[in-house]
Amino acid sequence: MTAQSSRNGSAPSPPNPWLIAIAVMLATFMEVLDTSIAAVALPYIAGSLSATNDEATWVLTSYLVANATILPASNWFALRFGRKRFLIACITIFTISSFACGASTSLAWILIARAVQGAGGGALQPRSQSILLETFPPEKRGVAMAVFALGVLLKKAVAKKGTPLPLISISRSSSVTLDQQMAYYGPCVTCKGCV
Repeated sequence: MTAQSSRNGSAPSPPNPWLIAIAVMLATFMEVLDTSIAAVALPYIAGSLSATNDEATWVLTSYLVANATILPASNWFALRFGRKRFLIACITIFTISSFACGASTSLAWILIARAVQGAGGGALQPRSQSILLETFPPEKRGVAMAVFALGVLLKKAVAKKGTPLPLISISRSSSVTLDQQMAYYGPCVTCKGCV
C-alpha cells in the first residue's frame, strides 16, 4: 500500500485503462508495421547484404515462421508467467531483436535476429487484446477494441506497399545501409515507450 492509500484507509486507484490501451496498441502497431516494412525494404536489404532476392526472402520467412510458432504457445506462457510479465518480455525481446536487425551486417545475422523478433512479436497481438479486455468493463470493451483496431489499421497508412522508405541510400560506406537500419530501429524507439 502506498502512503496515501494507508492514510485514507482505501486501496490505491487502478491505472487509467486508456493509458493501458495506448500502450498495448502501440506495441501491436509496431509488430504489424514491422511485418510490412520488411517486405517493402526487401530489395534494399538484399542489396545491402549482397544477397539474391531469393535469399533475402528468408528475412520475411524466418520472421513469419517464428511468429506462427509462438502464437499458439502464447497462452501457455501467459498462464505460466502472467500476462503482464509475458507481454513486457515480448516487447523487450521484440525491441532488442529490432535493434539487432538494424545492426546486422550479414544475411545469417539478420535471419537469426528476425526469427527472434518474430518469436517476440508473435504473442503481442493476442496478449494485447486479452489485457485490453481484462482492463475495460464489459460495457466499454467494444469502444476499446475499436480504438485498438484503429491502431492496427493505421499501419496501412504508414507502411503502404510501394511507399519508399525514408533515408534510402544515404550511407553506402558500410555493408548495411541506413535504410535497412531505419526500417528496424523504428520499433526500438517506439516499443521502448511501452515498457
